[in-house]
Amino acid sequence: MLLSGFPPDSSWIPSWLLEIVDISLVLLLTYAVLLVIGERRTLWVVRGLIILMLAAVISNRLGLPHLSFVLERLVLGSAVAMAVVFQSEFRQFLEQLGRGEILKLFQPSRRPIPKPDHVIDEIVDAVKDLSQNRTGALIMVETSGPIDERDFSVSGVVLNAEVSRELLQTIFQTSTLLHDGAVQIRGSRVVAAGIILPLSERTASRQLGTRHRAAMGITERVDNCLCIVVSEETGSISLAEKRSLNRPLTSTKLREILKEKFSPMMEREAVAPQLGRWSRKLRHYGWSLVERFLDGFSSTSRGRK
Repeated sequence: MLLSGFPPDSSWIPSWLLEIVDISLVLLLTYAVLLVIGERRTLWVVRGLIILMLAAVISNRLGLPHLSFVLERLVLGSAVAMAVVFQSEFRQFLEQLGRGEILKLFQPSRRPIPKPDHVIDEIVDAVKDLSQNRTGALIMVETSGPIDERDFSVSGVVLNAEVSRELLQTIFQTSTLLHDGAVQIRGSRVVAAGIILPLSERTASRQLGTRHRAAMGITERVDNCLCIVVSEETGSISLAEKRSLNRPLTSTKLREILKEKFSPMMEREAVAPQLGRWSRKLRHYGWSLVERFLDGFSSTSRGRK
């Protein structure tokens, strides 16, 4: 039996309110997924997906069937691609939903965010030990934005692991399969290892080996990276940046350069502050709309009486 005073359908709800609720639920779901994954690069991926979704909705409203058809397929393909790339994070997201732990999705993560100085210390300590043991190494550090994999000769093996002294030392041991390639560091993560970089075409000194030429080659192609090289023969430390090679370096000088070039990128890495500001704005706007609707509904009821 229907409750008295309520119509049998939802025609009493304004269409604009249904649109707002629909959009708010989509944004809420997107926000939850971002909190679960928690990586800055995901923010740009989700932004691109949202843009495609908005474009599909607008083209459908404007009566552009062919464009709407293409955009809808792109949205579906992008969603599947995200599910494949972030499959472990999505599995965690679905497990929490299945257990009914929805509120835990919106709780801040207790995992500490590595500080820039800590990451730099791990890199420098690893380079110092590799230099003392005369173990060749090539470490590529991104300074502002990700590097396109098309700039590499051969993409490496994806690791997505926390930067640590032990991990870097292990990768470049001659007994491992990844020691000949370069390691890619983005923020506080080791993105990949075993990357083959393009060699520089410039005339170089005979004292420079393949690692030095590779470091110069990638810095000639892109400007937003530093390349640290440890010579296998002499153990000397070099740093390639913007088509130049600074050598030899001490560990102290290397630490100073990394603090100058690498720290600002680390400070911009965290996503949580931006998500917090967005959530506060969404809550503020949401409550404002609800209050306006309730005020309008109560005034309409008083007018009918």
